[in-house]
Order: sequence, then C-alpha cells, then structure tokens
Amino acid sequence: MGKLFVDISVSLDGFVAGPNQSLEQPLGEGGEGLHEWVFGLKAWRQTHGLEGGETNADSEVIEETMARAQATIMGRRMFSGGAGPWEDDPNAHAWWGDNPPFHHPVFVLTHHPREQMVMQGGTTFTFVTEGIESALEQARAVPGGGDIGVSGGGEAVQQYLAAGLIDDIQLHVVPVLLGSGSPLFGGALPGAPRRLECTRSLQSPTGVQHLRYRVIR
Repeated sequence: MGKLFVDISVSLDGFVAGPNQSLEQPLGEGGEGLHEWVFGLKAWRQTHGLEGGETNADSEVIEETMARAQATIMGRRMFSGGAGPWEDDPNAHAWWGDNPPFHHPVFVLTHHPREQMVMQGGTTFTFVTEGIESALEQARAVPGGGDIGVSGGGEAVQQYLAAGLIDDIQLHVVPVLLGSGSPLFGGALPGAPRRLECTRSLQSPTGVQHLRYRVIR
C-alpha cells in the first residue's frame, strides 16, 4: 500500500500562504514568494507545458516528487479559492486551465457535491464529500500502487496529520517571513505531541531548505 506524504513550501515562520487571500492573490500578500524558487526549474516548467528551465538540486527534488505521486489530495480552497455551493464560486474551474500540471487523479475535499471533471493531460478532479478517509481510500484505489500526496492547503494537511494518516512530510522552507496568513501547523493537534525523524536535509542553490521527515508512530 502506498504511503501518504505531504510536500509543501512554507515560510520560515510557518505559513503556506500570506494574509488576505483573494482571486487576484490566491496565495495572499507575499505568498507567491514561497514558490519563486520553483518557477524557473525545468521539471516544473515541463509539467506546465513550458519549455526551458534550469536543472539543479531543486529540479531533482521536484522530479522525485512528481515521479512518486500516483494521486493527489487537496482542499477546496487550494482547488479554487472558493467556498460554499459551486454555482456561487467564481473560480469553479480552478486555477490551472484545461491542462492542469498534475497528470494523474486529484481528489478535492469539499462539502458540496459535484460531477467529476476530466481534463487534458491525464488529470481528473474527483470531488469528495465523505471526508478525508474516503478521499484517501479512493486515491489508494488508483491503479499503480504509488504514493499519494497531500498538496495543501494547511487545513487539509492538519486534518490528515491529526488523524494519524501521514507517513512522511517534505517541507521546502523558504527564507521569508510572512508574519501572518495560513499556518501549516496552526492550532492544537489531537493526540499531540508527535515525533518526527529527519531523514534528509538538502540546501537549495536559492537558499531554500528541503527537509524530509518520517512520522514516528
């Protein structure tokens, strides 16, 4: 059975998005700075249908993550930035256009039912209203036997961690202080404390620290 892992960029003070998120600034004020390290990488650009890009230690980390995931789970706000009924969501078709960069099944946690969206390039969006365990069960039913990534946002990561379902966490710690916003590990976690074992630490050419942890059960 594949592992459930988190792979996410985070500020030095623990935020995965800045304050005042909106359709114009989906990552909040200053939040896009968490991902600037990845925009010029060949591995990232290829998944978005773009040419060129650098190949370095950062790119190898991205390639590794893409090869690992057979499916992705994400929260509703990461999918569209919206909430409530889909007919009231001005970004109901998500951020990525007709050919999203996942190229595998994606399971979106939501309280509002919706038909599956089949996109170009192998991405399908399935909307799960039965909770995090159901999303994980459906993701594990995807043929291939690979691992499943929880890509965000912070609330989705917290739910899976609180349920004891996360196997390992990879953080891309960006040397920026956002001051406020969406915290990755905000609030109390039921059953805490939890112990983590650091299994890898890589220094990026851009100053980003790639840290991988195994969750000790």
